[in-house]
Amino acid sequence: MTPSEPLVVRPKRPWLLRERRGVEPTTSMELFFDLVFIFTTTQLAHYLIAHPDWRGAARTALLLALVWFVWIYTAWGTNWLRPDQAPVRALLIALMLGSMLLSAAIPEAFAGTGLVFALVYASVQMGRTVFALWSVQGQPWLVDGFQKTLPWFAVTSSLVVVGAVVGGAFQEALWAAAIVIEVIGLSTGFPVPGLGRSPAERWMVEGGHLAERCQAFILIALGESILVTGSTLAQHLDLTMSGAFVLAFAGSVALWWVYFARSAPAAAEVIARAGERTGGLGRLAFNYLHPVMVAGIIVTSAGDEQLLREPGAPATTTAALFVLGGPALFLAGHAAYKAVLWRTLPTSRIAAVVLLLALVPVCVGLGATVAVCAALALAVIIAVIMADRFRVRRGVPQPS
Repeated sequence: MTPSEPLVVRPKRPWLLRERRGVEPTTSMELFFDLVFIFTTTQLAHYLIAHPDWRGAARTALLLALVWFVWIYTAWGTNWLRPDQAPVRALLIALMLGSMLLSAAIPEAFAGTGLVFALVYASVQMGRTVFALWSVQGQPWLVDGFQKTLPWFAVTSSLVVVGAVVGGAFQEALWAAAIVIEVIGLSTGFPVPGLGRSPAERWMVEGGHLAERCQAFILIALGESILVTGSTLAQHLDLTMSGAFVLAFAGSVALWWVYFARSAPAAAEVIARAGERTGGLGRLAFNYLHPVMVAGIIVTSAGDEQLLREPGAPATTTAALFVLGGPALFLAGHAAYKAVLWRTLPTSRIAAVVLLLALVPVCVGLGATVAVCAALALAVIIAVIMADRFRVRRGVPQPS
């Protein structure tokens, strides 16, 4: 092609690209891919339960962030690519296998299986991006985005691998650095010297689809919480354990209600109609805020296991932080989510977070049982739900 000829802008493989016909539906292949992460969230909850200290919590957060990057960037990829086409389907199956290996490596990720975790992580992140570049050839705005993410993924993946090789405190530091660099890259549009950056306004995101995908992950995390409590109940079923299970189950239902009863469908509509703001809004709402809510569910799941194992025991600081801090973390993430989408102050959620955190030292100091802590947490969440219902009955509109 001579310099005077126009650039070809028609995609070379249009059958691999999603059409934009309103809200793109979540396919069965995407839901099949998500099933792996039931195992993943279970592994993370068990890791936190096995390491109930500040270092264990920090390591769980690092693992969750890396696993979340694998899932959320795959969700972004299928926002542009068609999962019902054979090459994309093959990619998702390969990513499922990699995600299973990642999950299996979680219990010893800071010991014997750290290098396995790191190598699989690097392979998944780099392999998916290279495949996407091949798929979107001829579509300039997509090629531009993936070209600029590739070197950033190469850097962060290298840090994860090097961290696993050196081990110890250096592993934690390098993995944390990789996460920080990832967040900086996404926030700034993955700038590359000589190529510039990829602004969020050019990402052409179908926001309704991404909202549905993240809603599916919240369901996965809540399902994992019920799975953990159910398996614990099955090991020792009696009247006391049954009562504790009902309390834990009610807590999971309450968290589901907070997220799904009204805000989830409304949020999907807001993001779908955000126009040029969809890319930036999706980046903040999905990449940054949803893992906070997932972390809250994982911590709550650890608290539920404490509840089922020792419902009548006085709550230790760790148990109180799990039982009360988990819902607080979830509500904090959801408060930020609502604030970002509707540009309003979610006072009921903020008040609930403050109250739940204040109850931690009170319950420990008074020697309250784990069951009492769980009942207090449930009461606070129900109060948030009732505040939402009261707001709706008063006819207070949600700003767009």
